Amino acid sequence: PGPGQEQQLQPCPADKEEAAPAHKKRRLAAGERYVPPPRKLSTGVSFSAAHFAETSYYFEGGLRKVRPYYFDFRTYCKGRWVGRSLLHVFSTEFRAQPLSYYRAAARAGRLRLNEEPVRDLDVVLKNNDFLRNTVHRHEPPVTAQPIQILAEDQEVVVVDKPSSLPVHPCGRFRHNTVIFILGKEHGLQELHTIHRLDRMTSGVLMFAKTVEVSKRIDEQVRERQLEKEYVCRVVGEFPEHDVVCEEPILVVSYKVGVCRVDPKGKFCKTIFQRLSYNGKSSVVKCLPHTGRTHQIRVHLQFLGYPIVNDPIYNMEAWGPDRGKGGKIDKTDEELLKALVEEHRSKQSLDILGIMEEDLNSGAESKDCGDSSDCTKPVQADPSRACPLKSDANLETLESKELNSCEKQDGEVGEKGSGDKDPLCVECKMIRRDPSPKELVMYLHALRYKGAGFEYSSRMPEWAAEDWEE
Repeated sequence: PGPGQEQQLQPCPADKEEAAPAHKKRRLAAGERYVPPPRKLSTGVSFSAAHFAETSYYFEGGLRKVRPYYFDFRTYCKGRWVGRSLLHVFSTEFRAQPLSYYRAAARAGRLRLNEEPVRDLDVVLKNNDFLRNTVHRHEPPVTAQPIQILAEDQEVVVVDKPSSLPVHPCGRFRHNTVIFILGKEHGLQELHTIHRLDRMTSGVLMFAKTVEVSKRIDEQVRERQLEKEYVCRVVGEFPEHDVVCEEPILVVSYKVGVCRVDPKGKFCKTIFQRLSYNGKSSVVKCLPHTGRTHQIRVHLQFLGYPIVNDPIYNMEAWGPDRGKGGKIDKTDEELLKALVEEHRSKQSLDILGIMEEDLNSGAESKDCGDSSDCTKPVQADPSRACPLKSDANLETLESKELNSCEKQDGEVGEKGSGDKDPLCVECKMIRRDPSPKELVMYLHALRYKGAGFEYSSRMPEWAAEDWEE
């Protein structure tokens, strides 16, 4: 298993393992394979210097890039896999790679079962089998704009998050996240998220330094005592009077990160106030009274004033009215396919943070856009790789070629240095880098106020009254 397959190996963020209590080792029948007792895998999001040292950043064309690196995905045997061969599991549930890939990965020592190299893919899986898969990991670029620290004391760290950065590792993002950049470049570790911002939303983002502070402020969030103020730039001339939208919102897809207004959705309320109009677009202040996923963006779309450069809710895929008034005239499946196809045609799938085969995968994963703690990796679009050649090449790779890329300390050369992994599909691809402009969406968290605190950032340049595209 590896990134982009229907079921995923879960990385354990803290990589902390505790041995289970000692079990008496029972006598094995002739030819029976021993499976060690399970270890407890940490579920918390906690990163150390060793994780930050996996790779390094480099900057190019206004983008922050991550040098490719080796990474372990790990999982215990799923219940439905018990009694099935590893080969059968790969062929039925992990179809993003050809079987030749897994054979080559086994020859290269990339697949380990209970920490022993897998020599035979016909091995039958048993309960508590522990599988580890080492992959060559590539991350999408994000804006090179630095994370500005707005305030820091013994209790909290408050930053101005740039657009395009997820908060936590999720999907294909790990080092290109707020948590990793703060840890690597500012020495800030063990941070607790208090609230979430979509990946493409910029602005005020608060972290607690202790669990106690996190719980205290989280209580304010749950009791709706936290005042939130956003600013955005929308299409057209927004009404001068205050507009209140209380349309319920339903999640269409966690994978792609799409929501819509629907009577079956959750209650939410947003108040909008126009700040300025330049003849083409309006700057609007947004006061969300609830905190649903994509709430501001979905409500603005429903009102007929989508955010100017929203890569989801201001797209042709929604139809001629672009979702105004909830009019879509497509099934959810048709809508998702149309959105993906529109971004594919623009070679901008990375802007969405998803890949085409996500739609074909078996289980929904959390949306990377909302910065939730999803850890399921997403693979590159295989239609843009060279599968015909690579499949044949994988079968004939010599062991010395396979071993040449095994730099287990994550020492991977800078892009263009020729240091590539012979098993890696991503290494064979040529991707179009997004422009820094494409990585900015005109939605910004301007102010957060609670009991005993208030934090604000500067108004973004696109929110100036006389600003023009």
